[in-house]
Amino acid sequence: MVDLKIPFGRDDKMRLSIPNENFLGELRPKEVPEQDELAVINSSLDEPLGVESLESFLEGGKDVVFILNDGTRPTPTAKVLQAMSHRVDLSKFRYLIATGTHRGPNEEELHFIFGGVLDKVRDRIHVHDSKKDNCIHLGRSKNGTDMEVNEMAVNADRLVIITSVEPHYFAGYTGGRKSFLPGVASYKTITQNHRLAMRKEAHVLGLEGNPVHEDMIDALRSVQGKKIFSVQLVMDRHQHVYKAASGDLFKAFDRAVEWANEVFVVDLEQKADMVISVAPYPMDVDLYQSQKAIDNAKFAVKPGGVVLLVSKCRQGVGEEVFCQQLSASKDPHVILDNLQREYRLGYQKAAKVAEIMTYADICAVTCLDEDLLRRANIKPFFDVQSAVDTFLARHPDAKVIVMMDGSVTVPRVV
Repeated sequence: MVDLKIPFGRDDKMRLSIPNENFLGELRPKEVPEQDELAVINSSLDEPLGVESLESFLEGGKDVVFILNDGTRPTPTAKVLQAMSHRVDLSKFRYLIATGTHRGPNEEELHFIFGGVLDKVRDRIHVHDSKKDNCIHLGRSKNGTDMEVNEMAVNADRLVIITSVEPHYFAGYTGGRKSFLPGVASYKTITQNHRLAMRKEAHVLGLEGNPVHEDMIDALRSVQGKKIFSVQLVMDRHQHVYKAASGDLFKAFDRAVEWANEVFVVDLEQKADMVISVAPYPMDVDLYQSQKAIDNAKFAVKPGGVVLLVSKCRQGVGEEVFCQQLSASKDPHVILDNLQREYRLGYQKAAKVAEIMTYADICAVTCLDEDLLRRANIKPFFDVQSAVDTFLARHPDAKVIVMMDGSVTVPRVV
């Protein structure tokens, strides 16, 4: 027997035993050398790419705005701020939380984002609200998206962007330009941008020809000339800092993408009949965010197989429209047809899931209502072991793969 401990939420584990003959393997981001996190961050700040030092960059700034990821992202922003606090006075600047369309961070998440500097900067924090904040129209992208961005970011004379880079299921990768759009864009802009995710060119690891990525680049080019300093982190499989690229946003992003591929793209010799894909904390915030773990599992599952999502979904479903669309029919082809008729934000996730449902079953271990999952054509299980036992009872020769960090692990069959 192969005995495993499956993460569930922040601290909980579920035990799983799989017969040796059924276990095909465990997929994780690659193991890379452990680093001194602050040393990595400080080294990148000491040698920024394509721009002056952070201290010189900030000198003379009258309105400096830091754009930071929200609490649903694993970015260790607090460590970057800790390193910066020894170089500059952080209390002089303003902080814009890039929520996109997510809710604002709670107190626990604020401590996660800011760490030891929270009390010093608390009164200088603004949480972006895509529906209520005043956003300035910067023109239209080549794909026709109205580029409306929070005035706080547009009017600042200096921007400092702290983010992390990992594979993303339709933007290609997170990080860099994504902090600007959708991070601090209007709801209208985000909706128009995410509609492009319905196109086949919008996929994980894809940048060239990806219309979602192109929109993000166009938004940044519309404020060309604005001084921007970025810190872009790549995490290892233990969510510790592996590499950091600072300085010019585009140069740092390109460097971080190379490092992200080193960690998150995992070679696979053959696909499995069942793929268990875990959305670990904090990516398990809700079903909407956990969808990324389902999407990555599609690269490892055989046609006719099963994808088993494991995610606590601590705050419920997330975007209601996501489940509503998946509940519209028992036939995934009908769901896909419905989604093509009219677009609303969240449809892109439903479309990606429905596409998988055309050739594989989807099950889930969550804290969500079981009837809600069934209506969305997702079969619920109380725990991982019962799901695996049920599957193997019907398919005794089946092969099983476990993806311990399914939200960011991208299998690649070689």
